[in-house]
Amino acid sequence: MASNTDFVQYIADQCAGAGEIVTKKMFGDYGIYCDGKIFGLICDDCFYLKPTDAVRPLLRVVDMRPPYDGAKDYFYIADVDDRDYLAQIVRETCHALPKPKVKAKKR
Repeated sequence: MASNTDFVQYIADQCAGAGEIVTKKMFGDYGIYCDGKIFGLICDDCFYLKPTDAVRPLLRVVDMRPPYDGAKDYFYIADVDDRDYLAQIVRETCHALPKPKVKAKKR
């Protein structure tokens, strides 16, 4: 089951305090980016955050789940209604993740 576009937009709006938020459709669901860095997934109307040691102590509930069959566990974020909380954990996640690799230009 794919995510509802209204839910995807709601999550993007809720995370907006962290930076420039963009969602991209991927395999029927969505990747979510902040300032060009992918930090999570939105699958089946659920929000998943890439796991980092820096964010773990900031989470209200640590719930690890795979966003789709065969995936590694991500932090499942059930509390998506607190904008300040989401902005904080997204910011900290992005600071902890490596910079995106620069893609070589095709000739």
